[in-house]
Amino acid sequence: MARVKGRDGVSRGKKPRAGDRPREVYVFTEGEVTEPEFVEYVMEHGTRAQQGRRINHYIENAAASSSRRKPLPLVEDAIDKLTEVRRAAKRAGLKPEDWNWPQVWCLFDRDQHKDIPTAFSRAKKAGVHIAYSHPCFELWRLLHYQNYTSTFGGVCDDVAGRLKRQPGLLQTYGANSQTVSPEDAKRIKPGQLARNYKKARQYAQQINAVHTGPDQNHWDPYTDVWRFVEEGLGVVDY
Repeated sequence: MARVKGRDGVSRGKKPRAGDRPREVYVFTEGEVTEPEFVEYVMEHGTRAQQGRRINHYIENAAASSSRRKPLPLVEDAIDKLTEVRRAAKRAGLKPEDWNWPQVWCLFDRDQHKDIPTAFSRAKKAGVHIAYSHPCFELWRLLHYQNYTSTFGGVCDDVAGRLKRQPGLLQTYGANSQTVSPEDAKRIKPGQLARNYKKARQYAQQINAVHTGPDQNHWDPYTDVWRFVEEGLGVVDY
């Protein structure tokens, strides 16, 4: 389970001055392993955009059931959390334009979900941020190794298969590794993402630029996880 850090923010009872408060970022993830471990990796190894600004992050749905890990329930739970933390932020004297105004993010994939547009619409109306990958989060990881612009046909197994064959990933499991088990492939191990963030962001922005239609179900391939890294976690490299 991902570690939960910094439980001293606006919704935790203490009352430091508004300008001294860290930004609180509450994260709801579809995956139980990969995305939470990715968040922890970024926070531990990332280069901060503003060194003097603290950001506390919370994996809010670490104990959630599988039924609440689909895009629409994820957004619904995130909206409830956003309502709570906004009230606490106002009581603490924060304003929406402040850099440390709290944020709530959902990280989810296209996979085979049918309610993606509805989830996006509700999140936008409420002010919940989304980091979305089509067909799945593994695309973001794959882009750390290579560019990929062709459609996956919505099939995550194709992305995962390509990812597991990357020499750079195999090396993190030992010099003699020839294959990676499905469970191991979910783990974010040291060295898997090092020094390749800017390349992955560049590739992602290039493939995202061709998707201008209103239906996110058709954005294949697509990932804007880099927005979460920079706008949410305040990290510009890792």
